[in-house]
Amino acid sequence: MSQRVQIFDTTLRDGEQVPGSQLTTEEKIIVATQLEKLGVDVIEAGFPISSPGDFRSVMEISKAVREPIICALSRAVTGDIDAAGDALQFAKRGRIHTGIGSSDIHIQHKFNTTREKIIERAIAATKYAKTKVEDVEFYCEDAGRADLVFLAQLVEAVIAAGATVVNIPDTTGYCLPEEYGAKIKYIFENVKGIHNATISIHCHNDLGLATANSLAGIREGARQVEVTMNGIGERAGNTSLEEVVMALNVHKELGYETGVNSQLIYPTSQLVSKMMRMPVQANKAIVGRNAFAHSSGIHQDGFLKNTLNYEIMNPQDVGVDKSDIVLTARSGRHALKHRLELLGFTFEKAILDDLYKKFLDVADLKKEVNDKDLVDLARTVVIA
Repeated sequence: MSQRVQIFDTTLRDGEQVPGSQLTTEEKIIVATQLEKLGVDVIEAGFPISSPGDFRSVMEISKAVREPIICALSRAVTGDIDAAGDALQFAKRGRIHTGIGSSDIHIQHKFNTTREKIIERAIAATKYAKTKVEDVEFYCEDAGRADLVFLAQLVEAVIAAGATVVNIPDTTGYCLPEEYGAKIKYIFENVKGIHNATISIHCHNDLGLATANSLAGIREGARQVEVTMNGIGERAGNTSLEEVVMALNVHKELGYETGVNSQLIYPTSQLVSKMMRMPVQANKAIVGRNAFAHSSGIHQDGFLKNTLNYEIMNPQDVGVDKSDIVLTARSGRHALKHRLELLGFTFEKAILDDLYKKFLDVADLKKEVNDKDLVDLARTVVIA
């Protein structure tokens, strides 16, 4: 039986921190509604204390979206927690996500305090948040660089104080997968009461390892993963929702599942890209323009013989209509023959060989050959 992994989407909070990608409340509601259709378990709707607009967005999303848990971010500060609780007053299921730094770097250089004081503040924040909502998630910021023994003490303290979820973020994207997985494993083995809370993971992509680290965390016991659509977020971004979901879908032998309707991944990606004015890079896994495109002659030949040769998932599984055979100077005869037949042209081998030479001349000039170019080429043969 598969184990369920909760999908915590922070596109509207961490994702929206990208410069130039801010959304209005109305736009946030559109994205949140789509995320609800997608099937995410938690929507982190914003940071209410940060601005009146963000407060209003969390409140209005709480009214508009009913199935996912609606989460509001706060620091371990009474005023932040008050604002989060007030913004969530209309949520069917609300969660406050509060926390504080856990690495010595943050403790010394951001908070100018001690480990002991950090634990005191963490306990106080958790207990106060529990007076506002039942569901409290505590984040141990910069856990990726935190001392393991202290991190375990902090996690144990907030669980005892009532935290229902504890987030172990690799805030700076520092960890290697084996290191991050070992950190999660250590927490499970050394924290009293660990099974009274869900362990969550939140990885940044500064070294391009966010998805790998998240998967490592899941395999060591984490059952909530914090993600954004298209991997958007601070600096180099966050773990991509689409990458984690499809990694678990493709590798069914791992025994994990999510509640995401994968066929809505691509439409959701496009909506987020358009509304947040952030183009998706062409070679982005799962949702990039080239994710299901084949242009090498060797690959095209193998793909046309059997798609399994070069595709590990069906494009339709993520909401993409079909794979593409892109005709370039790297394409072979098989791809040319295939495309011509789709256009209604069939030629004997000798004629096709001659046509292929002409095709390469066009491809060298145009870089990519479209259907009109092929029709023009085919007609020169037919007319002749």
